[in-house]
Amino acid sequence: MNAPDPLPSISFECFPPKSPATEGLLEEALPHLIALAPEFFTVTYGAGGTTKEGTFRLATRLVSASPIPVGAHLTYLTETVEALDAYTDRLWEEGVRHIVALRGDVPKGRTLADYADEAAFACTADFVAHLRARHPFEISVSAYPEKHPDAPSLDADLATLREKEEAGADRAITQFFFDGEDYQRYLEKARAAGIRLPIAPGLLPVVDYAKMRKFAAACEAMVPDWVSGRFERASEEDHPRVARDLLIEQIEQLRGYGAPHFHFYSLNRHKLVEEALEATGLRVAA
Repeated sequence: MNAPDPLPSISFECFPPKSPATEGLLEEALPHLIALAPEFFTVTYGAGGTTKEGTFRLATRLVSASPIPVGAHLTYLTETVEALDAYTDRLWEEGVRHIVALRGDVPKGRTLADYADEAAFACTADFVAHLRARHPFEISVSAYPEKHPDAPSLDADLATLREKEEAGADRAITQFFFDGEDYQRYLEKARAAGIRLPIAPGLLPVVDYAKMRKFAAACEAMVPDWVSGRFERASEEDHPRVARDLLIEQIEQLRGYGAPHFHFYSLNRHKLVEEALEATGLRVAA
């Protein structure tokens, strides 16, 4: 008898609290998220390093809270090499062994061309190679099933991902998306382009529909009409059920495509993810 396929692994993204309210949400969620036995946590890094110290504090706090590995987001666009080295040295010293290496958003009022000569690195692949040489970090990078907004084409975007793989990245985590077929097509194209990097789908539980729409617009992620319609036809009181059902369907569809890992943008909350993981049989809530 063949052994059953192993359950996909999971991971969670958290963000540094900026208020007592968001601190309370994180305090409530963390024991639940830890109990779900993720493969790792990641901690976001604000645009232009705006949460730099908050990211450091939360990442090191998570290192102390459980044996689950922790990855710290890090962007290079508005930083110097010296500042990045000092920061990564501090992370390493505090037990953070995983970096999510990103270019970073272009600050308002500036363009990417402004950084042609002043950015610490010419591209994310160079940043990955530098991090790899500095310390033996595990390194995750980004991927975009709908194409990065700044890429001229999907083929060009995939060429960038291949460069990041060749520079030493261990995995890619996608921008959030809702249509599993976009992920499947992207994965097929990546493999056809010679990319062998594990590509984990990133899923966003819709805790607040209006905020999700704003977030999607800011990062140019598509919200399909069928997703919008389900929320807009429902009462606000029914949105949690709609969000739960949507997340369950995404997980089940992506499992059908063979996704071996799911990364959840948990928004420092646990309930939606917990319910969806239990409903799909991936985890049993504590």
